[in-house]
Amino acid sequence: MIRLFRQPIVRWLILMGACELLLLAASLNLATYIRFAPSPDDLAASTQTLTARAVMFAAVIFLGMAALGEYRSTLRMSWRGQIARHAIAFILGGLILVVGYYVIPQAYVGRGVLGMALLIAFVATATFRGLFMRLVEMESLKRRVVVLGAGQRAAQIHNRMRRRSDRRGFCLVGYLQGLNETVMVPENLLLTRDESLAQLARREHLNEIVVGVDDRRGSLPMDDLLACRQLGVQITDLTTFVEREAGRVQLTMLDPSWLVFSGGFNASPLAVFLKRAFDIAASVAIALLCWPIMLGVVLAIRVESGRGQPIFYRQERVGEHGRPFWLYKFRSMRTDAEMDGIARWAKSNDDRVTRVGRICRKLRFDELPQLWNVIRGDMSIVGPRPERPQFVSDLETKIRYYNLRHSIKPGLAGWAQLSYPYGASEEDAAEKLKYDLFYVKNHNLFLDMVILIETVEVVLFGRGAR
Repeated sequence: MIRLFRQPIVRWLILMGACELLLLAASLNLATYIRFAPSPDDLAASTQTLTARAVMFAAVIFLGMAALGEYRSTLRMSWRGQIARHAIAFILGGLILVVGYYVIPQAYVGRGVLGMALLIAFVATATFRGLFMRLVEMESLKRRVVVLGAGQRAAQIHNRMRRRSDRRGFCLVGYLQGLNETVMVPENLLLTRDESLAQLARREHLNEIVVGVDDRRGSLPMDDLLACRQLGVQITDLTTFVEREAGRVQLTMLDPSWLVFSGGFNASPLAVFLKRAFDIAASVAIALLCWPIMLGVVLAIRVESGRGQPIFYRQERVGEHGRPFWLYKFRSMRTDAEMDGIARWAKSNDDRVTRVGRICRKLRFDELPQLWNVIRGDMSIVGPRPERPQFVSDLETKIRYYNLRHSIKPGLAGWAQLSYPYGASEEDAAEKLKYDLFYVKNHNLFLDMVILIETVEVVLFGRGAR
């Protein structure tokens, strides 16, 4: 089973996060010493509980940065965009700290210290992040990878992982043509077969060989691969490699045997219990935080639509193991949106959406009543988004393995929602299924918390809303 911590780029990000936590804590310490250095008595009083305050400061700002997606391995943005995102994270974290100081007066550090700490931390972490990412991008620190195969399957690495940010974790040395394969990769990336794989591994200092030949039957140099394995070179199937590096399962490479033997699909009693406990705790916490928003949405719908019009909307969706359930949302469309009984995909600038509904959809407020579905057990906080039965019955006949996304409960937030824009067609459904299958195979409590934190970015920037 692929774990998040086995991805080299994720290890880099964890190291970066740990260093930035230390920088954030040190920033509050430095700001306190600068502020109270002229007065030894005030400095002594301020440093009595400084460690706890520094931990709180670092944790809140760190969560703000994580919520803005700054620890996503696939984040693609110019340096100006990164600085802007970094600034928004600090503004968000600063506001949370101000609220926290009112709730916990003992944690209060003073406006001067807080402002100075935020400024020092912003400059320190932005500078460190820039230098660190330059280090990560150095070719000498990446795993050196050769792909055994140069045909249709192997070409998907070049076609779908051609951007620099897609290859942050590895350096592609080249491709080795398999027996009777038609070359479908660039000629300049082809390697000659005038030496054994073991000799190539020594000469190129290889860390990994990815097996991606079009036809494995009798064409794999097993003795050579075994020799490479004895040299400490990792041998990886192409499907597993793409799953690990891209965070998705490539449907065109998929076969039943890989699904059976690749691991994952953790449904142990302990995993099920932890996920259910997380669902209940998170849904109750979100409901307590968002009840003023929900009350505001109710009033806005009533003012716009008038008395007698429904506030909530109930729609049948497909849940775990294909069982249907009723999903609840705040009504965002006109009451006559589907009077003919025909289910339709939502589209951009849909004229069926009300004015209040458009705002609610942009900010995801219309999804909040689904917390009741989570508490009832119909849904999880994190999982594949539930689809309507009419769409599911059609997609299952057209998209292979589509039914696998129903092996767990659907979710309020999901890996596909973070990784792919809003889906409103069969093609989009097929693309999102790649990410849904990755989550279904590899979900755990840590991944759920990461997805839930990063969903804040989706809400703040309205990414994928319609």
